[in-house]
Amino acid sequence: MTSRLLLLGAGRSASSLIQYLLRHAPTERWFLTVADVNPAHLVPVLAAHTEYARAIPVDLANDALLEELVAQADVVISMLPAMLHPVVARACVRHGRHLATASYVGPEIRELHGEALAAGVTLLMECGLDPGLDHMSAMRAIAHIRARGGRITSFKSYCGGLLAPAAEGDNPWKYKFTWNPRNVVLAGQSTAKFLENGHLRFIPYQQLFCRTETLTVPDYGEFEGYANRDSLSYRAPYGLEEIPTMLRGTLRRPGYSAAWHALVRLGLTDDGVNLDNPETMTWAELVEAYLPTSLIPHLDLSQRVATYLGLNPVGDEIGLLNWLGLFSDKRVGHAHATPAQLLERLLAEKWQLQPHDHDLIVMQHLFEYELNGTTHRLTSSLAVEGDDATHTGMAKTVGLPLGMAVRRLVRGEVAAHGVVIPVLPELYEPILDELAAEYGIRFSEE
Repeated sequence: MTSRLLLLGAGRSASSLIQYLLRHAPTERWFLTVADVNPAHLVPVLAAHTEYARAIPVDLANDALLEELVAQADVVISMLPAMLHPVVARACVRHGRHLATASYVGPEIRELHGEALAAGVTLLMECGLDPGLDHMSAMRAIAHIRARGGRITSFKSYCGGLLAPAAEGDNPWKYKFTWNPRNVVLAGQSTAKFLENGHLRFIPYQQLFCRTETLTVPDYGEFEGYANRDSLSYRAPYGLEEIPTMLRGTLRRPGYSAAWHALVRLGLTDDGVNLDNPETMTWAELVEAYLPTSLIPHLDLSQRVATYLGLNPVGDEIGLLNWLGLFSDKRVGHAHATPAQLLERLLAEKWQLQPHDHDLIVMQHLFEYELNGTTHRLTSSLAVEGDDATHTGMAKTVGLPLGMAVRRLVRGEVAAHGVVIPVLPELYEPILDELAAEYGIRFSEE
């Protein structure tokens, strides 16, 4: 009997997921429908697979069409923006269809747990990279430590999507977009919460990027990590309710955070105010508008910014801002925008992944645990490079775990119903094993 899969959304992170589903469709007896706003780019991808795959256009505002597509499927996979997942999830519960996504469990999804449980529906969330592989790899390590009788006293977990060393070139930020640019610009815009030695710690957004930790990943050198918004919510899912230290964070190359901190202090990451600016305004004029008039007028703009922020005028931070074009006569090109919208537009040009570029996914877990009266440390690291600008490391590490989770879901190997994340051995063990055996994606431990 053929199982009908519906994939909603086929954006930049869906390439490896689609490849995986097409690879297994004949043997698993799947028929895949890919529904996207503009499916034209899928025609050559699906051309050799018309017996078990099709692409169709979808209007996300057409509720009746969504209901029809969900009703026709056995399992729904959503790669849509996270804000649309509650609509999809509610349709899945109504029609008794399982759902799998790579996105976080939000409040609206969490509220559906009881209904999904009663309907025998699995809403399988957080099955991508971060969240996803972070849960799976952490839970495997936690299980191994506990099986030896260890008591975990500290857990820190960091992840980042960056550039492979060969692709960094003359880009001094050593960063390009492999994920939603808007999410990068708005990253961290709330207070970070974590535990340190049994005490709650808070870092406000204004200080987030100047309080970083240095980490070393085998074969790839040093990175800096800053805290994510909420590290506390994963204590219960990981079974670490009594742990004294717990922190989850994001990785960047050294120097990035200090320069981003300068952007924050200037006000250029603010998404809450409309500037009522003309599109002909230049970046130099925009930055000038943020400076107090009392600054020494004869200095050039970069020097005045350095004075205002207390930075070295020939230091790395000012150099990175200058490389972006913040002191140039380049027009902002977007009228009546927020500062964050203007910055996103600028970065989309400067940080665009080129066809020959290779991205790099880096994840690292740092455990401390007590065993037989002695403190031990375990470092678990993952590094995955992309093949090109389409089959990126991000697409691999988001799409492959999700595809593998769907495979188990369709086979009936996921017994849990309601809202589920991959902290269960029946999910994370086979997925981690398949990633290692078939794709060479594995964590190294020290």
